[in-house]
Amino acid sequence: MASTRTTRLDRKQVIDTALRLLNEVGLEGLTLRAIAAELNVKAPALYWHFKDKQALLDEMATEMMRRMGWPSEDQSADWREVITAAMQGLRAHLLRYRDGARVYSGTHFTDTSYAGPMETFLARLTTQGFTPAAAVRGWHTAYSYTIGYLIEEQAMTGRTFDLTARAERLADHPLAAQAGEEMFGDYDAGFDRGLRAVVEGIGATLRAPGAPGKGRGEARA
Repeated sequence: MASTRTTRLDRKQVIDTALRLLNEVGLEGLTLRAIAAELNVKAPALYWHFKDKQALLDEMATEMMRRMGWPSEDQSADWREVITAAMQGLRAHLLRYRDGARVYSGTHFTDTSYAGPMETFLARLTTQGFTPAAAVRGWHTAYSYTIGYLIEEQAMTGRTFDLTARAERLADHPLAAQAGEEMFGDYDAGFDRGLRAVVEGIGATLRAPGAPGKGRGEARA
């Protein structure tokens, strides 16, 4: 019978192990018992650090955010480029983790390390024609699109989707049949097209008309 380790665990060890194990077993298979087995300890040892799985997920999401590379602080950058680059970066980062979007969504960060990047992004928007409230709404709208898209994308990972067979089944509904290629054919291109639509909508509905700063069609330095 294998002996369990007696050295003291810290939160970082647990989270590093949890994130590694996530890629092997997915969110459904990630339990405190499975993490404890990986660390060669008994499950109650983890409860010193995390009272339940939700507390563990909160810390995992926070660590994902800490590891993320954010765009450099350039207050002259066009707000569309700021949002687009940030959401593309968020998607690329979360794709590194199996079920990464599901882990990241609906959790509460356990420290304030997110506040600096958030302050920078909102400042860029408020200096280019957005009120503080509109900047927050625009940012959160793009974020929600990104997470929602990712949840759907990652749910399809590893599944075979025969678009030809789908089109044949929907032969009496030609537009619905053609939709399959757009929805499931190329996730990278589909994400970028959708994000472009979201960003343009943010500019059309939330940015003050005639506001100073770069807008659609304005020359960029």
